[in-house]
Amino acid sequence: MNPKSKYDVVLVGGGVMSATLGTLLHEFDPNLKIALFERLKDVALESSSAWNNAGTGHAAFCELNYTVPTQDGSVDIAKAERIVEQFEISKQFWAYLVNKGYIHSPKEFINSCPHMSLVFGEKDIEFLKNRYQAMSKTHLFEGMEFSEDHHKLREWIPLIMRSRNASEKLAATRVEMGTDVDFGALTRKMVEHLKSVANVDVFCYHEVKDLVEKKGTWKMKIKNRMDNKSVEVKSDFVFIGAGGYALSLLESSGIKESKGYGGFPVSGQWLVTRDPELIAMHQAKVYTMATLGAPPMSVPHLDLRIIDGEKALLFGPFAGFSTKFLKNGSYLDLPESINFKNIRSLFGAWWHNLSLTRYLIRQVTMNKDQRIAHLRDFVKDANADKWDLLVAGQRVQIIKRDEAEGGKLEFGTEVVTNDKGSIASLLGASPGASTAAFAMINVLEKCFGEKLHKEWHEKLLEMVPSYGQRLKDNVALTQQIRDYTKEKLELDY
Repeated sequence: MNPKSKYDVVLVGGGVMSATLGTLLHEFDPNLKIALFERLKDVALESSSAWNNAGTGHAAFCELNYTVPTQDGSVDIAKAERIVEQFEISKQFWAYLVNKGYIHSPKEFINSCPHMSLVFGEKDIEFLKNRYQAMSKTHLFEGMEFSEDHHKLREWIPLIMRSRNASEKLAATRVEMGTDVDFGALTRKMVEHLKSVANVDVFCYHEVKDLVEKKGTWKMKIKNRMDNKSVEVKSDFVFIGAGGYALSLLESSGIKESKGYGGFPVSGQWLVTRDPELIAMHQAKVYTMATLGAPPMSVPHLDLRIIDGEKALLFGPFAGFSTKFLKNGSYLDLPESINFKNIRSLFGAWWHNLSLTRYLIRQVTMNKDQRIAHLRDFVKDANADKWDLLVAGQRVQIIKRDEAEGGKLEFGTEVVTNDKGSIASLLGASPGASTAAFAMINVLEKCFGEKLHKEWHEKLLEMVPSYGQRLKDNVALTQQIRDYTKEKLELDY
């Protein structure tokens, strides 16, 4: 099958974002002609791959960087509230897909897994206690438990507590309704559904090389990487969900909103064990505080993962460096991304984040023994022979123009659109895939706003019943939504 010359919608990249947006648009209007182009041999092989991301259903239950201590000693949980609401949107969307029979066997992509925060020392224990007290006041974090008691902690995290000194000061919170998500499996399920419906074409080994707008229509050169032949494809709307390559494609579009963006690639590595005895002793995701100078995406955590039906434990991530913008990218990606439009942003961000540079240098130069030493902060008696080093995915840390500093690092997920709403791009990392449904509805609000709030509105409420409402303000709706998604997604917390 060859690409058609004209589509209503073109999705660039075969990750969870494009799959989500394509599924939403097809549900709203089955007559839309949609094409998805992925440069690799299959979808979900880059950032959406289960081995390339944390797999945490980011609900802000355990991620300490989503809650901020204030000067009076209290903790601001506003960001955590927004993120848990966004994850509930994703769960509603996935439950809808299961309920309609579009995807099957939800345990193949989502499973219950307690989310925990763990801290060491009196200062951080005080912060965690204040965080727990603030979060316990809202139903969004219902069921959160806090303990400093070693006996209770041995029940929750026996592997971490094994061989630990009884006098050590540590504390943890636990939320039973956390999840582990295999975003690779989820993406493949959504794309298989899209392949089965009319008016949607999916092309692998096809790469979008150029984007030019002419008379309100986007023209693209699509290269078939199997035979190196290229064809021209036109589309009324383009979504760039190409991970690290989104930045260069956005730049090539020439829209004024892309000016000043830059990117700095950061790779990751995990220590992984598949040892059944260790896995049996650690049935949770446990996050702790970020080290000084570390970016939020590098918060240390020891996670239970369920990938392709098999359990493993992952510890990390450890930062690495490559000039590639994708794991399967080119070493020229970084140098070729630098131009007169973003060099001030890049230099400003570097100058004002020298501690981050020092952190990356320390991480890159670590050997396995040094990484095992960090693991032993969690697992005191960790045996290096039972842990392997695995290279994870490649992320591009977004750098945005800032008048005061020249450029600043953006650690969240950002949607960039032009003023016509004819092109959109997703930039950034965490919480990323976990909030894909929210992010793609945000794209629709910006680019298809009139339709979304008129002829598509009823269908949207069928997919996401809480749309337009703050769950933090509605206890009954939150419980109703959680009961519904628990049943449809076969969660067992």
